[in-house]
Amino acid sequence: MKITQMQTLPDEIVRHNAAISKKVMLRAGDIPQLTQFSQARFPAGQIAKAHCHPDMYEVFFVEAGAGQMLVEGTPHPLAPGVCITVEPNEVHEVVNTGQEDLVLTYFGLKAM
Repeated sequence: MKITQMQTLPDEIVRHNAAISKKVMLRAGDIPQLTQFSQARFPAGQIAKAHCHPDMYEVFFVEAGAGQMLVEGTPHPLAPGVCITVEPNEVHEVVNTGQEDLVLTYFGLKAM
């Protein structure tokens, strides 16, 4: 068993943009096939630039804020309650289009 509490986790930098912070609840090795389970905060106007992962799926759940996720160039609106799954090799970019923080809880799973 492992228990974490968001309020006690340190802020870490998101690799795609140092202005975006995340809290990592689970890391690779904690559960088989899991790459990480995290929550990221995108300040207004911030972007996680277009990228892809050849070896994993990513699942994003919008907790708060407004934004857009481009997947293979197609825009998808982000609002609280939206869940988007990105498959391996799909190019995706996340943009905070709102005035408040965009908060995404997300995890990655290794492709089999």
